[in-house]
Amino acid sequence: MPEHTCWLPRHRKSPRAARQELRSFLLPLPSGELLLPNAELLVSELVTNSVQHARAPRDRLIFVRFHFSRDRILRIEVHDADNEKPTPRDASDSDETGRGLLLVRELSTQWGCCPRTGGIGKFIWCHLQAAAA
Repeated sequence: MPEHTCWLPRHRKSPRAARQELRSFLLPLPSGELLLPNAELLVSELVTNSVQHARAPRDRLIFVRFHFSRDRILRIEVHDADNEKPTPRDASDSDETGRGLLLVRELSTQWGCCPRTGGIGKFIWCHLQAAAA
């Protein structure tokens, strides 16, 4: 069961770095190429939320984990040092932001938020199944 992890800074370029890490992880895997378009969007949204909304010191890193199961389910996790759970919100037509978690909810087969071990921060996870991609 392949897995990959990386640490990213809380920086506006981190969503792109997360997509590159994901691409390197998925492309060698069976069905990886099929998962790639939706998975890139999901990891971008989750890392962007962490960069923009996590109330944590700027020097705290974001931890990202990808796991591909035998059932061909990709699990994406994004960990940050903020304890507050995100909540999807309704964005108006004129809002330029606020749709990220709605996209995660619609594109993933499951998603959720859990406290991190040790009590500092949380991680948001989502699943994407190759057949559903």
